[in-house]
Amino acid sequence: MSIYFVSPEAAQDLQEINDYLFAKNPDIANKFLDTMIQKFEILANFPNMGRRRDELSTALRSFPVDDYLIFYQQFEEGIEIVRVVSGYRDLNALFDE
Repeated sequence: MSIYFVSPEAAQDLQEINDYLFAKNPDIANKFLDTMIQKFEILANFPNMGRRRDELSTALRSFPVDDYLIFYQQFEEGIEIVRVVSGYRDLNALFDE
């Protein structure tokens, strides 16, 4: 079984999304986090599922979950979750930072 790590930036992304959803509906916020954790585990075991995003950063991949994108990079033991953001964001600007 492969592992996944969540970067500090991705952890902050998840917290901000969860806070936003929690204010609207706590059940939806909890379901969102559960879904993300499930996807992280799947991606750790099958890292090539995601789309290559070399136009944003070398060796970066993305995987859609509803209106969000999980950005991650593969390493020997698994993956690192780099960011979790709305698919509507300006991704070029996000990764130029």
